[in-house]
Amino acid sequence: MRRRLRTLAASLFALPLAFAAAPPAHAADPTTMTSGFYVDPDSSAKQWTAANPGDGRAAEIDSAIANTPMARWFGSWSGAIGPATGAYAGAADSQDKLPVLVAYNVYNRDYCGGHSAGGAASPSAYASWTAEFAGGIADRPALVILEPDSLGDYGCMTQAQIDEREAMLTGALSEFSRQAPNTWVYLDAGNPGWANAATMAQRLHGAGLQQAHGFSLNVSNYFTTAENTAYGNAVNNELRARYGYTKPFVVDTSRNGNGSDGQWCNPSGRRIGTPTQLGGGAEMLLWIKAPGESDGDCGVGAGSSAGQFLPEVAYKMIYGY
Repeated sequence: MRRRLRTLAASLFALPLAFAAAPPAHAADPTTMTSGFYVDPDSSAKQWTAANPGDGRAAEIDSAIANTPMARWFGSWSGAIGPATGAYAGAADSQDKLPVLVAYNVYNRDYCGGHSAGGAASPSAYASWTAEFAGGIADRPALVILEPDSLGDYGCMTQAQIDEREAMLTGALSEFSRQAPNTWVYLDAGNPGWANAATMAQRLHGAGLQQAHGFSLNVSNYFTTAENTAYGNAVNNELRARYGYTKPFVVDTSRNGNGSDGQWCNPSGRRIGTPTQLGGGAEMLLWIKAPGESDGDCGVGAGSSAGQFLPEVAYKMIYGY
């Protein structure tokens, strides 16, 4: 009951702010409906520390990484997606906490990099998947990062493929608007090193950004928060000039403590960044990519697969070496 009263209050008091930021008109503020961010009890770091209590790195990985709120990624590995997102959002809701979910299953995913290739079997399969994803969350408060890298990939795609992807993302945003009224969805906008602000603003608008609450930056990358904030503001300047609106943005700070060395795939010498919080130069700073999870068979993660937890990499990220 306590949370439901906050829910009503949030719905009433969030509307002026929501209108100014131009998210969907019906969206309540999930950050005021909950008492903080949800810590995933089954994250890769949590699983590893629980299975390796005698390892000399376990205590510090548990303290510095595993107990920080971070996103859970959902894709083909998640099984029936509606029950999966429903269970996760429900577990967070039972603790009065706000979960962050990543939808990562777009058809023909990762055209450019290839390390995370895969996704739904067809555009229609993706439409069904996102509808079930949103339906699983239902009216519970949540944040969703929609399809990291999906707009950055355009440089490797034909115009027909771009049109197809825009339609998939726009359709997904429509499903969240329809089925998940207390979810803020952020359409991913890559990072400052991928496309210039004018190009990214055009891609965001074409993919249906007006239906989203905002956009996300730096997912699985290493650019500093200051660099991302400057880029996000530049994207908003372009959105305002071209289309007459702006949007809030969030920054993935999970691995940007030492900034970028120009490499995106398991570079050495990176460091964890500011833990998940409201504000910090963006609407929120979020740990979206889990520190220690591999980007693929590359860099210091040679021989690993994308998403595999590498304790040595995680441990070194705590200290930045």
